[in-house]
Amino acid sequence: MSHTPDTHPERDNEARDNGPDHVVEGVDEEVVESNRRLYKGWQLILFAVLAIVYSAFHLVSLNVYPMETWSFRIVHIAGALILGYGLYAGTRFADDSRGPASPWLTWVSYALLLPALYALVQVFLMQRDIAGGAMRIAPHVEAWHYGYPLILATSAAIMLSWGYRQVRQKLSPPDLVLMACTAAVAGYLLVIFNTPLRASTGTSFAPMGISYAAIAGSLLILELTRRVAGLALVVISVVFLLYVFAGPYLPGFLGYPGLSVGRFFSQVYTDAGILGPTTAVSSTYIILFIIFAAFLQASKVGDYFVNFAFAAAGRARGGPAKVAIFASGLMGMINGTSAGNVVSTGSLTIPLMKKVGYPGRSAGAIEAAASTGGQIMPPIMGAGAFIMAEITGIPYTEIAVAALIPAILYFVSIYFMVDLEAARKGMRGMRKEEIPLFSKLAKQVYLFAPIIILIAALFMGYSVIRAGTLATASAAVVSWISPHKMGIRSILRALQLAGTMSIQIIAVCACAGLIVGVISLTGVGARFSSLLLGLAGVSQLLALFFAMCISILLGMGMPTTAAYAVAASVVAPGLINIGIQPLVAHFFVFYFAVVSAITPPVALASYAAAGISGDNAMGTSVASFKVGLAAFIVPFMFFYSPAMLLEGSWMQILRVGVTATLGIILLASAVQAWFFGPVKAWMRVLMLVGALCMIYGGIYTDIAGLAIGGLLFLLQRGRHGGGAQPAASSG
Repeated sequence: MSHTPDTHPERDNEARDNGPDHVVEGVDEEVVESNRRLYKGWQLILFAVLAIVYSAFHLVSLNVYPMETWSFRIVHIAGALILGYGLYAGTRFADDSRGPASPWLTWVSYALLLPALYALVQVFLMQRDIAGGAMRIAPHVEAWHYGYPLILATSAAIMLSWGYRQVRQKLSPPDLVLMACTAAVAGYLLVIFNTPLRASTGTSFAPMGISYAAIAGSLLILELTRRVAGLALVVISVVFLLYVFAGPYLPGFLGYPGLSVGRFFSQVYTDAGILGPTTAVSSTYIILFIIFAAFLQASKVGDYFVNFAFAAAGRARGGPAKVAIFASGLMGMINGTSAGNVVSTGSLTIPLMKKVGYPGRSAGAIEAAASTGGQIMPPIMGAGAFIMAEITGIPYTEIAVAALIPAILYFVSIYFMVDLEAARKGMRGMRKEEIPLFSKLAKQVYLFAPIIILIAALFMGYSVIRAGTLATASAAVVSWISPHKMGIRSILRALQLAGTMSIQIIAVCACAGLIVGVISLTGVGARFSSLLLGLAGVSQLLALFFAMCISILLGMGMPTTAAYAVAASVVAPGLINIGIQPLVAHFFVFYFAVVSAITPPVALASYAAAGISGDNAMGTSVASFKVGLAAFIVPFMFFYSPAMLLEGSWMQILRVGVTATLGIILLASAVQAWFFGPVKAWMRVLMLVGALCMIYGGIYTDIAGLAIGGLLFLLQRGRHGGGAQPAASSG
C-alpha cells in the first residue's frame, strides 16, 4: 500500500524553478445565485450600504454597545429579511423568452403597499401611546388597524411574488411590499416586547397583536427560506406547523391536548421558538464568523488555501482528489454549508480529478464527501457547533477539542478511499510544472495567522465573540503584508459581502427556530424521548439506529445548521434520557445531521457536485455515501468508546485514536477492494470485521482487530510485495 508520489526525475529537474506561483484563482469570488438581483446605479449603492450597515451593526452591538437580547435578535432577523427580499427574487427573471409582468400586477402590488404602510404607521402610533402611559393597545386597533392589514399585505405579496417577473436589475413591487411588512412586524414586536406585556406571551392575557405579527413574520421567514435554501426546510416547517393544530386529532404518542392560534403564535416569536437558540447563535457566533470569512475572502486567503493544498498533495497519485480533501477541510473552516463548499472548491478540483482519470461520478462523490467533512473540522466546524454550545452549555472550546479525533478519522477515511482507488486504477499525480512551488507558497504562510490567532485566543480563554473579532481584525492586518492589501474600500467590500452571505444562514436558522418552537410548545420531543426509552429497553443499539435514521431523515435537503437544530430538539433529549452523556448524544446527532448532505435520496452536497461533474445526481449521492462511509460508523463508537471524544485517560485516548485510525484504513481497503493489491471477497469480509473491531475501541476488540489486520498485511505483502501493478497506468 505504497503512497509514494508519482515522480518523474528528468521532468522534475527541468521544472525545478519553473513552477507557477499559483494555479488557482477565483475561489474567493462571490457566488451569484440564479435568483439573485444584480443592481446598477443608485439601487446598487443603496443595497451595498444596507449590507455594510447590517454587518457593522453586529460588530458594534457584539463588541461595543450591546442591545437588549430580544430586541437585538428581532433587528437581526428583520435586517436579513429586508436585505433578502431586496436581493433575491421569488421567481425567474424576465428575459427575451419571458417578458415582464403585466401592468395590472404592478398596480395590484403597489396597492398592497397601502395596507403594509398603514400597519407600519400604526406601529409608530402605538409607540406614542405606550410612551404616553398606555398599559396596552386596544384590541380593535391591533386587529383592524394593524393585524388584518399586515397579514393581508404579507400573504398577498408573497403569492404575487411567485408570478411577478421583473428584469434582474430592478426590485419588484411585491418584494417592496414584503420589506415594508418586515419593518411593521419588527417595529410592533420591538414596541411590545420592551413593555411588561412581554411576560404575557403564551397566556390568555397576551395581546393578539403579537400573534398577528408572529403569523406575518413566520410567513416572511418561510418565503425567504424558500428563495435562498429551497423547499425542503419550508415543507418540513409547514408539516410541523400543521401538527400544532392537527395534533389533538392524531392517535398514539403523536396526540397532544392542543394549542389555540393565539396562544401558539404569541409564543413562537419568543425565545421558545424563532428568537430561541438558533437565532441566538446566528445573531452572535455565526454572523461574526461570516464577517471573518468575508475578510479572509477579501484578502484572497481562500485562493491561498487551495494553492497550498495543490502544492502539498498535487503530486501524489490521484493528486487533485487529495487536493480536494485538504482544500475542502481548510475552506470548511470559513464556509458555513456543505453545498457552498462544493461550489467554491469543486469547480476547480472536480475537472482536475477527471483529467487524471477519475470518472465524473467518483470526482463528484469525493468532493461532496470532503466538503461535508469541512462542517466537522475544528476549530469552526460550521455553525452547528455554536448551536451545540448554546443548547448544551458546554464551552465551545471543549466541543472543538472533542471533535478532533472524529474529524481526523473522517478525513483519513476519505484520503485512503481516494488513494486506494487511485492505486487500483493506476492514476498519476499532477506534474511538477502543473502545481505551484511549495517554496514560494511557504513564504506566504503568514496568511494562516488569522486562523492561528482564532485558535490561540479561544484556548487562552477569550470568549468566542472576542476571539472572532480579533481574528477578523488580524485578517485585515495580515493582508497589509500580502499582495492583496485591504484598504478602506476592501474592508467595506468585505462588510458588504458578509451582509449578503449571512442572509441564507439567518433565514435558515430562523426557520429552524420555528420548528424548534413547535417541538418545545407541543411536547413532541418529550414523547419521542419516551419512544426511544422504550426501544432502549429492548436494545440500546436499536435505539441508536432509530435515532440515526430520524436525524438523517430530518436533515435531508436541509442545510447543516437547520438539520442539527431540529435533530437536537427532537432526538438528542431522547438519547440523554436513555443514559447517554449530553456531549456524546449531541455529537451523535450532529454527525448524522452533517452527513445527511451525502445521504441518498436527498443529498444536497452530492447534487451540487453532480451539477459540476455532469454525472447523474442519484449515482453521485450513492458514491459519496460510499466514500463517506466512516462517518456513518464512527458516531456509534462515541457511545461505546467515549475516549474518541477525548473522554478518559490519555492512554485510553491514544490507544483508541491509533487503533481507530488503523481500522479506518482497513475499512477503506475493504470498500475499494485494494490493499497492496487486489483483495478477494473473503478478504474484504475479514477486513470489514477487523475494521469494525478496531473502530469499536474495546481492549479485546482492538487486539482481535490488530490480529486480523496483521494477518492480512502479511498475506498481501507476501503476495504483492511493495504494491501490485494496476491494470492500467497513466502518466
